Amino acid sequence: MSKAAVVETNETNPGIQRIASGPERLIAFLKDVRQEMHKVVTPTRSEVQTTTIVVIATVFIFAAYFEFVDVIFGKGIDQLFLHLTKH
Repeated sequence: MSKAAVVETNETNPGIQRIASGPERLIAFLKDVRQEMHKVVTPTRSEVQTTTIVVIATVFIFAAYFEFVDVIFGKGIDQLFLHLTKH
């Protein structure tokens, strides 16, 4: 009688079923990962050099832009404070 109760609770308990299917799910996952890794393409040396140059140039352009904006806003706020303190 107790064996029947244990078997019955195992079959109706989704947590135990999930744990039991764990190795199968892991194997399926690893097969999927292997299939996707076969699709990965390593960039060539010239592609890496080109994208690196683009990234470095973009960083300098944004740095110059933010410096320009910072100077303009800084001078504007300084002028605003000077104007407000004169009165």
